[in-house]
Amino acid sequence: MRHFGYLSASDTDALFEAPPEPFSRGSGTGLLSVALGATLYMPASRPALAADVVKQAAAGVTSVVACLEDSVADEQLAEAEDNLVAALHELYGTATADLPLLFVRVRTPEQVPALVRRLGRAAEVLDGFVLPKFTAERGAAFLRAVDQADAVRDGAPPLLVMPVIESGAVLYAESRVDELTRLRDLLHRERRRVLALRLGATDLCALYGLRRSPDLSIYDVKVISNLIADVVNVLGRADGTGFTVTGPVWEYYGSHDGSHGSWPERIFKPQLRQSPFVEHDEPDLRGQLVSRAIDGLIREVALDRANGLTGKTVIHPSHVGVVHALSVVPYEQHRDAADVLDSGTSGGVLASVRRNKMNEVRPHAAWARQTMLRAKVFGVAADGVSFVDLLAASLSR
Repeated sequence: MRHFGYLSASDTDALFEAPPEPFSRGSGTGLLSVALGATLYMPASRPALAADVVKQAAAGVTSVVACLEDSVADEQLAEAEDNLVAALHELYGTATADLPLLFVRVRTPEQVPALVRRLGRAAEVLDGFVLPKFTAERGAAFLRAVDQADAVRDGAPPLLVMPVIESGAVLYAESRVDELTRLRDLLHRERRRVLALRLGATDLCALYGLRRSPDLSIYDVKVISNLIADVVNVLGRADGTGFTVTGPVWEYYGSHDGSHGSWPERIFKPQLRQSPFVEHDEPDLRGQLVSRAIDGLIREVALDRANGLTGKTVIHPSHVGVVHALSVVPYEQHRDAADVLDSGTSGGVLASVRRNKMNEVRPHAAWARQTMLRAKVFGVAADGVSFVDLLAASLSR
């Protein structure tokens, strides 16, 4: 797999100082957790599930979750399971190099080994499971179930897991610290399996009857943003003990004709500046992004990264190119990161390549290492290329 693999050689040369490098299922969890990028959720009940997975992979999607949980009505669960099993059998006949990383979001621990038994050899296309409403108590049962599934697969690479933090135990102030501490202990015991932690913002908001509008980001919903800060604090540390924590879903999207159906009227002006689009000769692109609520997604992805989150849950294909374009490392950031790492461990302060900021070797070392890992899978933008150029290339397909 390789991000931006759909671009022509000439476009790749024009846009990238260093193009994205290929990665595979054997690349290790450290790299794969960053390479997830925009993880596209699909209901497992989709009639053409296998064809849709292949189609989205060709369009640049590198991680997919087939969902058996909230996106499937209770009375349709058995039918959705049958549909999923049939789709994975169909995908088993496809070259695995052409498939994205593929996960199933289950409802209960019992579903994990049961699905793997039904799949038989076709379980080889499955990279792991998304474990919903993961708590210190319930999570142990999920992890035992994945152990059972591995035994059924008999020698295949271990299944990976992406627990979803979305329970009241972790959101409520009186239980949060204890729950996060217990979660950390449980997850460390299964570290080899844990690819990333996901944040279930929709379920968390539901505990307070909240839903953010397209004018606002999840960081404007303080009860959730406070939790995000604590999750990163306890589970996302950059000292080698932390896990990758992914950004929560952005719920809004518009049609390709720019209409937005029954969205509530927007109260605030879009916060997407006009000048970058004018400077990069894409004045119409900004209007398209605003009309489809992508400006809100762009802002939230930027806030995700500023708050220690990597990648994002998405529920619409139009969001994938946006998340990936914003994941490319800018030329200047890459140079700064390289200068920090090239300076060794002796400390000190360096002037940046643009002479516009301070690069302090020891405090910025962890940031520099993370930046280099992202550069490996998403590439480094050419000097003078901005997210506007990358967005235009991604959205023009």
